[in-house]
Amino acid sequence: QVQLVESGGGSVQAGESLGLSCTASGRSISTYTMGWFRQTPGSDREFVALITWSGARTIYRDSVKGRFTISRDNTKNTASLQMNSLKPEDTAVYYCVADPFVNNDYRLPDEYEFWGQGTQVTVSS
Repeated sequence: QVQLVESGGGSVQAGESLGLSCTASGRSISTYTMGWFRQTPGSDREFVALITWSGARTIYRDSVKGRFTISRDNTKNTASLQMNSLKPEDTAVYYCVADPFVNNDYRLPDEYEFWGQGTQVTVSS
């Protein structure tokens, strides 16, 4: 089993930056795809970004391209999401996810076996 714990959420003003971290325990996630989803009340969880096991490939949802950067450190069993130029519409609970195999349906929450508990990000205008 893999346990994921997010940290780094908080409240910021529009245009500011925030970094999220995800620490995995239980086993090495060096061969797992890692990613981030987010969810607002009354809405489904939506894909934000993913990074392949080697870090060679990253994918972002269109609305965060150029503002968010996903990274990982397999030696520390961690993944991160740096969020710049934040907008009020980025307000959500952010979840770290991991799975040993993710196919072309990477935008679907069901593709990911392991989830963190979530961390709140609030962006005020």
